[in-house]
Amino acid sequence: MHTVTLTPLARGYDGSGIDGSAYVDVVDAAHRAPSWLDGLVSAYSTYGLALFGVLMLIGWWQARHQDAPQAVKALAAPVLTVLAFVVSTVLKQAVHENRPCQSLHVITLEACPAPGDWSFPSNHATLAAAAAVALWFVSVRLGVLAAIGALAMAASRVWVGAHYPHDIVAGLAVGALVALLLALPLSRHAQALAGLFGRTRLRPLVAA
Repeated sequence: MHTVTLTPLARGYDGSGIDGSAYVDVVDAAHRAPSWLDGLVSAYSTYGLALFGVLMLIGWWQARHQDAPQAVKALAAPVLTVLAFVVSTVLKQAVHENRPCQSLHVITLEACPAPGDWSFPSNHATLAAAAAVALWFVSVRLGVLAAIGALAMAASRVWVGAHYPHDIVAGLAVGALVALLLALPLSRHAQALAGLFGRTRLRPLVAA
């Protein structure tokens, strides 16, 4: 467990009035949980985003051997995810919501970030949701796996004390919406883009 160091808060928004009690309930549950469970959740919260990178690589490799337009979508998946992260970061800087561990002074599994490391929305949830939606356009099977992983990632961020529930809900919504709005037009032009790739030295990226 990490104790919170009480330092002066940056001038930010206190979101504890929205669902602070639910956040405290989850953090208390984490304190009472077996240490192996806390360790597992903490590890996934910290390193779990790598799962989506692996799924993107698998999706690209499979599509490259089967369907060039799908390979284009697979290549675009990390780009869409990064763009969703940019939107999330802009929102963080606009809202300036203090971390719940700072506002509520609770003991959390994850070390409490320094003041000025804003909480809303959750970047982890945004990245996971964007990756899941982008992967859904590549492969439904991979999309389902990524969606489950995204929900687990979002829940883990509350469990370790990094975010309020509303932070992760917003992160999931931002990631999914940004990826969807970009993936839909991309899908309509995937065939044409695959043709362009096929006439350049980048052809091996879309066809085996």
